[in-house]
Amino acid sequence: MNLNLMDPKLIVLAVVVILLIAVLAWLYTRKRRRTTADLRQRFGPEYERALRQHGSERKAEAKLADREKRVEELNIRELDPMERERFSRRWESVQSRFVDSPKGAVAEADDLVSSLMKARGYPVSDFDQRTADISVDHPRVVENYRSAHEIALRVGKDAATTEDLRTAMIHYRSLFEELVQAPAAVERKEVA
Repeated sequence: MNLNLMDPKLIVLAVVVILLIAVLAWLYTRKRRRTTADLRQRFGPEYERALRQHGSERKAEAKLADREKRVEELNIRELDPMERERFSRRWESVQSRFVDSPKGAVAEADDLVSSLMKARGYPVSDFDQRTADISVDHPRVVENYRSAHEIALRVGKDAATTEDLRTAMIHYRSLFEELVQAPAAVERKEVA
């Protein structure tokens, strides 16, 4: 078989193949940019944290996507009004004890947030997994939770100042308030 590289049919075929490859590459790049923008928007500061932790956009985005898939498989639920009221009363009680016993109040706040997460359906056995799960529906406050928990751990070593304890309570409250309310992410999942 004799191939004539100047054959017009062969030239047209080569141009079509090159154009097809270019279009596919453009579509892939466009989709990838959109995915990156969507993940940046959805995860906010948690996206940047994942990027620092994993070293590349591709790895960070894969980990964030894995988190989303994992949380979709969990049975995250809203609190019923009675549960919401009970947790809110417990929070008010914990907060009121801060003046007399800041260390005790922080430890109670840590326990209360864990109980609330468990009631909502989040697994609570491993702290790192807990924060990863929470980051999917509550990315704007997950860093507060990490900070508060780190301070709570320092309380046991007498390495936390009263200002640290106050900061921990504020951070716990930000996550508590999001968890005790009916989050939009859960409502969105039910509608979808």
